Amino acid sequence: MVVDFSFKLKNKIITLKVKKLTTIMQQSSGLMFKKKSPSLLFIQKKPVRHSIHSFFCKPFIAIWLLNDKIIDIKLINSNQASIKPKEKFNKLLEIPNNTKEFKEILKFVDDTANI
Repeated sequence: MVVDFSFKLKNKIITLKVKKLTTIMQQSSGLMFKKKSPSLLFIQKKPVRHSIHSFFCKPFIAIWLLNDKIIDIKLINSNQASIKPKEKFNKLLEIPNNTKEFKEILKFVDDTANI
């Protein structure tokens, strides 16, 4: 299901069209093996601190949120293992490099001290 998702990044509201993934079956493949994909929003039932990987994925931006607060943001290159956020999260937003929002959000990734 594709829905609008908004979050605040450095005092700017950003709204994306995202594919909402709520079940383990939906979340298991994520961006793997996809040449083109919308941004993906992984929803957890309770806060967790799972690691992710980027095997078989194109580069993407990962934004971990706890409720509506960003707790970490990283540029993820292909073939990385065990990528963890700083804290527990209940939402993970993956923005692939084939989306128009990727370049807009990328400029914030290098300067994340004030997210």
